[in-house]
Amino acid sequence: VQLQASGGGLVQAGGSLRLSCAASGRTFSSYNMAWFRQAPGKEREFVAAISWSGARTPYADSVRGRFTISRDNAKKTMYLQMNSLKPEDTAVYYCAVEGVDDSTGTYYYTPSSNSIQYDYWGQGTLVTVSS
Repeated sequence: VQLQASGGGLVQAGGSLRLSCAASGRTFSSYNMAWFRQAPGKEREFVAAISWSGARTPYADSVRGRFTISRDNAKKTMYLQMNSLKPEDTAVYYCAVEGVDDSTGTYYYTPSSNSIQYDYWGQGTLVTVSS
């Protein structure tokens, strides 16, 4: 699986951006995906995830109600709509594909917030929110 993240940029606080993650390779509609972010000097953190069907979408508390994750399986693309952006949202945003449950060989019912469970990563796109 190859992932290409895009859509980052500079925006003022209160503004919006939409990130995209285009995938190629394996069947896009069969795996769970997620967005993570890493701010300067901080560890990578979970933002949001989406199950293969789009039915389950866990969010980090810090973004719930402001960010919306979605996917278009026909276009092999995942999105992150970010509204009401804050300076603390400044980070490099990464998209990722979750691995399978080794005990069953299938994808997890609900995608994980733990980066260790993600096997494929995009290159990241920088989001800068000015105050």
